[in-house]
Amino acid sequence: MNIGIIGLGYWGPNIVRNFYTLPEVKIIIGCDQNVDRLKLIKEKFPQIRLVADSSELLRDKSIDAVVIATPVESHFRLAEAALRSGKHVWIEKPLTRKSSDAFQLIDLAERSKKIVMVDHTFVYTGAVRKMKEIVERGELGIPYYFDSVRANLGLFQSDINVMWDLVPHDLSILQLLINKKPLAVSAHGLAKFNSVEHLAYVFLYLEDGFVAHFTSNWTSPVKIRRIILGGTKKMMLYDDMETDEKIKVYDKGLTLESTEVDPYNPLQILYRTGDMYSPKVEQKEALGVAAKEFIDSIVLNRPPLTGLREGVDVVRILEAAEQSIKSRGKLVELDQWETKILGTSNLVRT
Repeated sequence: MNIGIIGLGYWGPNIVRNFYTLPEVKIIIGCDQNVDRLKLIKEKFPQIRLVADSSELLRDKSIDAVVIATPVESHFRLAEAALRSGKHVWIEKPLTRKSSDAFQLIDLAERSKKIVMVDHTFVYTGAVRKMKEIVERGELGIPYYFDSVRANLGLFQSDINVMWDLVPHDLSILQLLINKKPLAVSAHGLAKFNSVEHLAYVFLYLEDGFVAHFTSNWTSPVKIRRIILGGTKKMMLYDDMETDEKIKVYDKGLTLESTEVDPYNPLQILYRTGDMYSPKVEQKEALGVAAKEFIDSIVLNRPPLTGLREGVDVVRILEAAEQSIKSRGKLVELDQWETKILGTSNLVRT
């Protein structure tokens, strides 16, 4: 299998390296408009072929699949061209900048019978996979809330705000852990230095009363990568900044009991505090696992773990949250928002 990689910037060298480790990959052609980046990649990977024009790569019939690691504004244009050229597609997160574009990619991928995978890298980490195991075996009881914080100092971006940059990671983790339909979103943001929000708070309502809260911040004095998942039996903490104990499961919670002692307070809150343990987490590079998933989905002709459905859901939640920010936190119903952006389109969702 021959792979073309468009965009060799910050993440590009890691993508090249991981695809080169796969025995199914024979040739890699890299593409970037920056001549200095091409020189740097050639020094690191002497065997790679390089071009400066993406259209040249897309016209190459020997290329089976294309990796798009460019700014989000170019994702739809490049993915559409790649699918029309008969190639499978890997796209960096987020899938697209607009939900309407994302739905068009679904339609095009179905008609061209090609695989499209979104690189939600954290889904492929050993820590998140272990979290999935713990949830599936019912150790937490019934999960009812998800609270995440993703903060650091910089990097400011010109094409997207902090929410579009950081929240997709935690939305993709939520998707993997909790199989519930998102219903509505409310968001607030702050753009102190320019027109791009560097601080955002997103509150997401899901079916069955489940709630999720996301904090994203480019102006934090410390780097934080933390998720708490609360359940009726136990609670789980995921701290990606920890080197050894990334996941901790706490036997903590509360219950409500009726009481006849106080007629003005018929319910009594009882707190439970038990043991804590940290499970062993598989140590594999997430990007390598994701690259293998992409190749396997093509070879086996099956949807990847983070495919178009997952990518579209992330985009439509972010787009609705952005609208809420502009309306100072007004609640945006996702079904109504989807109808608004699609209009009378006949696109079929996967």
